[in-house]
Amino acid sequence: MLPLSRREMLARCGTGIGTIALAGVLADDARANVDPLAPKKPHYAAKAKHVVHLFMNGGPSQVDTFDPKPMLDKYHGKPIPTGNLRTERKTGAAMRSPFKFAKYGKSGIEVSEIFAKTAAHVDDMCVILSMYADVPNHEPSLLLMNCGDGRQPRPSLGSWVTYGLGSINRNLPGFVVMCPGGYPIVTTQNWRSAFLPGVYQGTYVDSQHTQVDKLIAHIRNTELPVEKQKEQLDLVAALNAKHLADRANDAQLEARIRTFELAFRMQSEAADVFDLSRETKKIREMYGETTIGRQLLLTRRLIERGVRVVQLWSGAGQPWDNHDGLAANHRKLAEQWDQPIAAFLSDLKQRGLFDSTLVQWGGEFGRTPVAELPALNGRDHNHYGFTCWLAGGGVKGGQVIGATDEFGFAAAENKVHVHDLHATMLHLLGFDHEKLTYRYAGRDFRLTDVHGRVVQDVIK
Repeated sequence: MLPLSRREMLARCGTGIGTIALAGVLADDARANVDPLAPKKPHYAAKAKHVVHLFMNGGPSQVDTFDPKPMLDKYHGKPIPTGNLRTERKTGAAMRSPFKFAKYGKSGIEVSEIFAKTAAHVDDMCVILSMYADVPNHEPSLLLMNCGDGRQPRPSLGSWVTYGLGSINRNLPGFVVMCPGGYPIVTTQNWRSAFLPGVYQGTYVDSQHTQVDKLIAHIRNTELPVEKQKEQLDLVAALNAKHLADRANDAQLEARIRTFELAFRMQSEAADVFDLSRETKKIREMYGETTIGRQLLLTRRLIERGVRVVQLWSGAGQPWDNHDGLAANHRKLAEQWDQPIAAFLSDLKQRGLFDSTLVQWGGEFGRTPVAELPALNGRDHNHYGFTCWLAGGGVKGGQVIGATDEFGFAAAENKVHVHDLHATMLHLLGFDHEKLTYRYAGRDFRLTDVHGRVVQDVIK
């Protein structure tokens, strides 16, 4: 006689204990088969349902974009009279901004001329001037901004959001990353899921391309019709399910299986969403027929279809890392982003998506108010004080939070660490950042680790 399985043994038990135990086993099995991307409710009601991260990788200069400092005009070419100036490399004298600032909107917030079109929305933006990070190096600062830790493998913000909220549209990834021309510094670590299930990792799109087939590899199967593909997928799914069960529901294997299933479902909807020819000429011209313009228009289309998180990068490497030639390079980069950002915010508003979409702009750190040697034409890394702004999704616009010192070097008033920014963003999405956790290696982890405070002034 063959030995009884656990389930058969419990089913044959003559006492109520067996039935109770069987119910527990079935409940465990049900939990194991729960769709990890099924929509979930946050801890409390919130307006923000989506996140768009406009990432200016390399570190834009705060004193040349949103944090004007008249003292730099006064001390241009002279040493800054402070004993607190600490830089990564030896630097020179004070360097005034090559750009003019003006006041915009009813709030009168000052913005550089290189972001004049974006500034038209300043009354809907909360500009945080007092951001600070941990170190002046790209790699750890990128990981801190994206994953909440500059050293250890940790899940990205996008992974935490999709883990907490699930996905609205099952035919598209919940978390999409666009970076034209290849990967940025530290590559896929910026959008990794780490110890969270792999299904929450960001899906990379090389947005330099315009053709759907190049944007998403193998989006169309040229060999088989959809019906035959479905038959194949059903067979493979059955084999994979047994393979997975024999391996104690291995997380990596499960993530790979779900990736295959998503790839099949994406064939029709992704081909549609990434086809910008379906937009009117007026809308395409509003965003601009450029790589960044297409990125922002694609982002609106993705958000419209329920994608939770979209992160957009300036490009491979660190384009904003202007140690020299800052005047020309910052102007060029801002021109690439200014019109598309303004168009994107306007488009969200006219389609009723602005209040449910949290938009973040910024880099991994800022830049020094003093120039790189030997000439007055570039700035070094600066993590002691920099700027980011938030808009939409429950953000109280038309305000400035915090301040740097008179030269724009270090956060001086109402300092906001990256952990505080993350805690605030999660709050706007309906989460208590201390309770959005995942147990791994015997410990409950969270995006903000053991840090972070919600910046209440940001919230409406």
